[in-house]
Amino acid sequence: MSATKIEWTETTWNPLTGCTKVSSGCKNCYAEKMALRLQAMGSANYINGFNLTMHEHVLEMPFKWKKPRLIFVNSMSDLFHEDVPLVFIQKVFNVAKRNPQHTFQVLTKRSERLATLAPRLEWHPNIWVGVSVEAPQYKDRIDHLRKVPAALRFLSCEPLIADLGELNLDNIQWVIVGGESGIGARPIDKEWVISIREQCKTQSVPFFFKQWGGVNKKKTGHELDGKVWHSFPQKTEYCCIF
Repeated sequence: MSATKIEWTETTWNPLTGCTKVSSGCKNCYAEKMALRLQAMGSANYINGFNLTMHEHVLEMPFKWKKPRLIFVNSMSDLFHEDVPLVFIQKVFNVAKRNPQHTFQVLTKRSERLATLAPRLEWHPNIWVGVSVEAPQYKDRIDHLRKVPAALRFLSCEPLIADLGELNLDNIQWVIVGGESGIGARPIDKEWVISIREQCKTQSVPFFFKQWGGVNKKKTGHELDGKVWHSFPQKTEYCCIF
């Protein structure tokens, strides 16, 4: 567990680390760079670098946190990676079940596997699930997501590297948008962001703009038309921090 600078969550929890690239959004993966840096520093959980690794000893960590918080699950991996056994995914979901004070945010690019395994998982109301949609060729992930019986479904359009065009946001409760950051960051166009914002308005979906990104993301900031757009889903009985 660690505090995080990711604006749409509060805490990261990584019972799984490491991944493999699956789509164009993975090109400049921040998690890979961080994992290799932690490996070089001698961090025990990153002895395998960015190779997929399960950490059974990390599963119990949320039990230690009594204050309700938003928890981003596996910020350094993808829970629905094809090499992660179903039983391990079920263990992660069981931890969420036994910690109803927290809200667990699960984000994946493996939307087909998510939809396939969804009937074999316990979808408690404190589990939110999202898919990454960084370019229009991945919009089918939204259709896969709609099949999942989660209490809240969200999109992460980050890094946004192309115009997504028309979006069907039926049964989608939240949209996050952000530009790529760091060395080699691909540009984001303001019109792409505005298009998503306006579609969220029309379809009554909360819109969260995280950052413009670039080589110096602090300099480019996160204002859109002079305003910070940090909308979260409506407060509910299972999400009590907003």
